[in-house]
Amino acid sequence: MRITTRFASRSAASSMVVAAALALVGVQAAGQTASAATKRAATVVTCTAANTALTVTEAPRPINHLLLKATNTGTQPCYAYSAPYLRAGADAQAPLPWAPETTPQAVVVLKPGESAYAGILTYSPDGEGGGTEKTLGVIFADGKENPAGKEKTLKLPNDGVFFNSAATVTYWQDNSQDALSW
Repeated sequence: MRITTRFASRSAASSMVVAAALALVGVQAAGQTASAATKRAATVVTCTAANTALTVTEAPRPINHLLLKATNTGTQPCYAYSAPYLRAGADAQAPLPWAPETTPQAVVVLKPGESAYAGILTYSPDGEGGGTEKTLGVIFADGKENPAGKEKTLKLPNDGVFFNSAATVTYWQDNSQDALSW
């Protein structure tokens, strides 16, 4: 009986050592996987005026709309969070409001060379006041919807565009059709 008990104890001890070793290897592998994922995730940056080229054009349809295009000129992918902060004219006191009904399902990620789009409603008959503006100030948002980076000032088409109190901007979209479909 003693021989059987000793054998069972040694067998159980060996099994425990093997299990502990496998668990340690598993923990180390999980740590390496998490570390590799963190390194990969760390290479995606926030889109700003420093790593994108910005253009604004008049949209053929719908009327009273502009199309803002941001193209990633950097070497890393970037997140186009939320919507851009837009200042219509040099004297604007507040950014254009964001159109909440245009919130996408996910953050738009731009690989180098890819573009994101935002539609801009410049005016509506039910808006008030307004004036013709010659410039558009653009600031990107970060993941917490705070301004990110410096403002880029763009010249508006047609030597100026009329804006009134109904002016709004969409969230960033991955294609121009979605940006102009609201």
